[in-house]
Amino acid sequence: MPQTDKQICIPPELPELLKQFTKAAIRTQPQDLIQWAADYFGAMSRGEIPPARERSERVALSNWAELTPELLKILHSRVAGRLIIHVDELAQIWKVLSLPTDLFNSVMNVGRFTEEIEWLKFLALACSSLGVTIAKTLKIVCEVLSSDHDCGPPRIPFSTFQFLYTYIAEVDGEISASHVSRMLNYIEQEVIGPDGLIKVNDFTQNPRVRLE
Repeated sequence: MPQTDKQICIPPELPELLKQFTKAAIRTQPQDLIQWAADYFGAMSRGEIPPARERSERVALSNWAELTPELLKILHSRVAGRLIIHVDELAQIWKVLSLPTDLFNSVMNVGRFTEEIEWLKFLALACSSLGVTIAKTLKIVCEVLSSDHDCGPPRIPFSTFQFLYTYIAEVDGEISASHVSRMLNYIEQEVIGPDGLIKVNDFTQNPRVRLE
């Protein structure tokens, strides 16, 4: 066999990189390992977060096949506070969480989203697939967006609620703009406190608040 004096140089960071890759693969357990590996190293080469599940997600996600409020919370955390997200990145996050492709496409179609997606609108439509009514949908959105995990009932800024309610009502198409305006005015004037936050109970247990 021909001999060569050329030595193969192994980058010092390679062992740690492969170690992290192996851990991520075990946590994520992708159906197509080769494609997932390509996505993983592709993301790293671009300086992006690779498509791997967090340690705390592993057990909880192992048997999930459908969208749930818990998965929506994880999805929202992955968006990381951005108002706009590119469709390719969101589709990748959706894929990593093993969510059904047909539901993603349905939300995209209903919202008429293109490449740049308004995250709150996408989230609202995704929540609507779980909520039978608008009030139920807004309750789920509020629970997903709320940062008061163990400090009281879920609550969000009224301005966010106003935006979401108006958008969902527009997509629904059966609620008049005047009704939406009346409800929002009542909530703002009679329900919202000095902190400017709205709680789930404010619109689910108040008999004078009829969102539909």
